[in-house]
Amino acid sequence: MRKSIIIATAAIAFAGGALADAAAPQFVTLQKSDMLSSNIVGVDVYDSADHKLGTVKDIAFDSSKAVKGYILSVGGLLGMGAHYVAVDIGSVAVKYDPSDKKWHANMNASKDELKAAPEFKYEGEWNASKS
Repeated sequence: MRKSIIIATAAIAFAGGALADAAAPQFVTLQKSDMLSSNIVGVDVYDSADHKLGTVKDIAFDSSKAVKGYILSVGGLLGMGAHYVAVDIGSVAVKYDPSDKKWHANMNASKDELKAAPEFKYEGEWNASKS
């Protein structure tokens, strides 16, 4: 019993130490031109001729937490046989249209180019549980 209490106390102290190492919260003010990931994920991406190329399925961040790219789902039918590709954020123009109150994404690419692009696979840490 005493050993369990010592172990539990050590675990709490360790967890508290980890929390103590975290920086104090910093708060930000978002601007109207800022985007939320929830607005972008799920947006269909179209080419200049208004043909659907795919859908933004995910957003990738680098180690400094800056947005590195979008993961697009290309091809497939009803989620089956989809091909995922990682594209640079500069390759996709994302904007909000206040007239129809929707987010839109366009890209200067063809569906064939995206299907031929290197495939991104959800493996390892990219497929890990969130909690």
